[in-house]
Amino acid sequence: MKKRPVELVVISDVHLGTYGCHATELLKYLKSIKPQTIVLNGDIIDAWQFSKRYWPKSHMQVVKHITGLIGKGVKVYYVPGNHDEVLRKFVGFKIGTFSIVNKIILPLSGGKAWFFHGDVFDVTMRYSKWLAKLGAVGYDALILINSFVNFFSVKLGKGKISLSKRVKDKVKSAVKFINDFEKVASDIAIEKGYKYVVCGHIHQPAMRTIANDHGETIYLNSGDWIENLTALEYHNKKWRIYSYHEDKIAAKTKIEDDASTSNYKELFESLLVEFNMVQQVASSYSKPLAKRA
Repeated sequence: MKKRPVELVVISDVHLGTYGCHATELLKYLKSIKPQTIVLNGDIIDAWQFSKRYWPKSHMQVVKHITGLIGKGVKVYYVPGNHDEVLRKFVGFKIGTFSIVNKIILPLSGGKAWFFHGDVFDVTMRYSKWLAKLGAVGYDALILINSFVNFFSVKLGKGKISLSKRVKDKVKSAVKFINDFEKVASDIAIEKGYKYVVCGHIHQPAMRTIANDHGETIYLNSGDWIENLTALEYHNKKWRIYSYHEDKIAAKTKIEDDASTSNYKELFESLLVEFNMVQQVASSYSKPLAKRA
């Protein structure tokens, strides 16, 4: 199958390691495109709800595919979010075409684009992290319940529904939070003179111009791979919100059984060991020289 060329792809809020993650669909999407640059804009791996008991083969395949793209020279920027904030300890790390950063500023047609996850604007994250983590567990449970509800709903011919989306749409505080988030991000982008501001975090795909008394910017949000299954694509000087649900070609993409991931549980265990070793090394080098002597 001929792959679709894309200059820049922005993916966020995948939440690998959770029941709600649609890793298979993401893998099909990634296999259907030929990107030049990928921005992983936070919450790719969900360290908050991370468990050795749940790491399906499809989740490992996503990791392997992305590392494979890095090996082929595709630029990959990893911007940690709140759920994978442990990786913020490694900001500045770079190997080949892969780098871990807190934010990115890229020159695009018409001006600069500012990329960051967005949890810095979340008051709950800043002052009540335990509450945010509790909400994340509840959200994952709601997604799991939703899958059972949809199973019977489809059987009855009523189609799929999104319980969490209904909650978000009905609760005024949730709507206000999303509106405030978009306004704050856009106001700062306008102040800094950025043409585009690109976020994740709130699981709400969006692309629109937001203006204030000092100017305007184009606000973009990549959505998520829990409910919306969306990403952002920039190609031929144009942005668009990609939706897996509308992509018939990606849906037909075959995922071959890769022998190298057949022992994915063993691979997962080795990744954990390597990650712990790197974390220990990073911690030792973060200590003052006098203490290490």
